Amino acid sequence: MKNVFASPFRFYVVVIVVCCVFFSFVGRLVYLQVLERPNLLEIIQVNRENFVQIQAKRGNLVDEKGNLLATTKSVVEVGVDPHCVDPAQYNLIPQLSALLNLDEAKVRLAFQTKTRTGDRYDNEVVRIRWTKLADQVDEETYQEAMKLKISGLYGTLKHSRRYPGDRLASHVLGFVNREGTATMGVEKQLDYYLKGQDGWRESEKDGLRRELAQYRLREVPPTDGLNAQLSLNLIIQDVVERELDFIAEKFKPQSASIIVSEPTTGYVLALANYPDFDPNTFNDFDLDALRNRALADLYEPGSTFKIVAAGAALNEGIVAMSEVIDCSQTIAIHRGRKLPLPVDHHPLGKLTLREVVSKSSNRGAAQLGLRLGEDRLHSYCQAFGFGQSSGFGIGGENKGILHAVKNWDSYTITRLPIGHAVSATPMQVHCAMGAVANEGVLMKPQVVRRIYDQEGKTVVPFRPVSRRRVLSRKAAAKLTVALTDVVSAEGTARRAIVPGFNVAGKTGTTKKLVDGQYSNQKHVASFSGFLPAESPRIVITVVVDEPIVKGVGYGGIVAAPSFQTIAEELVAYLGIEPKETANASSNNRSGKILTMTNSQ
Repeated sequence: MKNVFASPFRFYVVVIVVCCVFFSFVGRLVYLQVLERPNLLEIIQVNRENFVQIQAKRGNLVDEKGNLLATTKSVVEVGVDPHCVDPAQYNLIPQLSALLNLDEAKVRLAFQTKTRTGDRYDNEVVRIRWTKLADQVDEETYQEAMKLKISGLYGTLKHSRRYPGDRLASHVLGFVNREGTATMGVEKQLDYYLKGQDGWRESEKDGLRRELAQYRLREVPPTDGLNAQLSLNLIIQDVVERELDFIAEKFKPQSASIIVSEPTTGYVLALANYPDFDPNTFNDFDLDALRNRALADLYEPGSTFKIVAAGAALNEGIVAMSEVIDCSQTIAIHRGRKLPLPVDHHPLGKLTLREVVSKSSNRGAAQLGLRLGEDRLHSYCQAFGFGQSSGFGIGGENKGILHAVKNWDSYTITRLPIGHAVSATPMQVHCAMGAVANEGVLMKPQVVRRIYDQEGKTVVPFRPVSRRRVLSRKAAAKLTVALTDVVSAEGTARRAIVPGFNVAGKTGTTKKLVDGQYSNQKHVASFSGFLPAESPRIVITVVVDEPIVKGVGYGGIVAAPSFQTIAEELVAYLGIEPKETANASSNNRSGKILTMTNSQ
């Protein structure tokens, strides 16, 4: 047997190579088992865990008659695992694209793109196991897509908010965004009741991403949200929005708002703005269109504000209805100072208080403010709800501007009674007129009647809330008589007359402030009133910002006709009887006709 001779050089080379390989494996094991252990355990755990959130169904919104305003529809988010798709099935891509209404090239790219660059390591290549194709697919379309039997194509069931009326009552309802967050309106106000409680299912999955039901650890079923019944009336809301469309077409205004409510409860039957939006496709509209102008936009209310000074003067007993006020007077003495009185549109001479209201005399209203004094005038402005939130509750409301007495200048005492030196929202003006209609009691405006469960049982009622008494019944009745004269052949709102009914209301025409000065071209026209005057059922307020007309856009020309149109439709829909029929049916047993005064 021959001796085997091994060269020392070769021996050491082999030993070094073996040691290098050994220590490389050891180093790699140390790196994976020690240094990278937390990351790898996290990856393994994520790959094994199967945590599925079971989305609760959001509650419905219905109007006062039960008509559906907002509901939740089940849709499917459709996607594909490109690694599971058989290339032989690529010929089905045109059919799938047509079903999902998608671009064929986009779908083909999703099928063929199987990797992406990761963000955990440098130049890491990650396999794509899910590519979303469409996220708002109805269940019927999804079933048709599944009939194609494309391997790797599957969907996840989820809920999507739908508004059957499209633009109808959009500013009141608000919307739920794509992330499922209630963003504005009643949706946001009642989110606590509507959203419900999501459930979840925790289990494990195999290498093919299939659930291993035998390893299901926990399952909590979802609790669907409660439903809400609003005070809105679908028919009245439609009447209001059609009238807004007419205003927009005829006057091309910057904006317009209309509010209809019940004076005795404060429940809002309709509220709409121009411009509006469709909550189903809210992303397609400018942010300006999403603003609820009836609550957010401020304007000087002008002559509609005169109900404050007139009502306060009657309530304090400092002036009688028949008392004559000299409206030709240009200067008034107040606290030893001469103050110029505001100008009327045309000379009015001497008027009774009733005529001051019906003919909308600026000088007459200013003199009422002087008789009241700063403190009492400011107190009544606050009592009517100006300079503070109305409490409507759906968000986005502006408190308005009512300066403290200490911040008044010498002209404020004569300008505030005519609706200048104050800024208000259409809702604040509407509530103030509603207080007159409600025998002097200011109500909290509300749009929610109740929260109820799936069986229709009331869970949370929203009852009428009176905020405060502003005027006595007697003062409110006297002011109503004066406001009835406004809506007459001799008043400023003859175009608001509703045949067969006594209508009470007040027009308003305000010059807009442009660069610190009142503009002669830009106006805000408004009208706020109620009917029947002797037993009010509805209050309607119309505000039109910058109507385009020849001359001045007076409230009696622009806003009053819209009041008339809406009122005529509502008296027929609500079955409000004309005054002759009402008077005949209100005779008591003694044969005496019950008037507003003696019936109280």
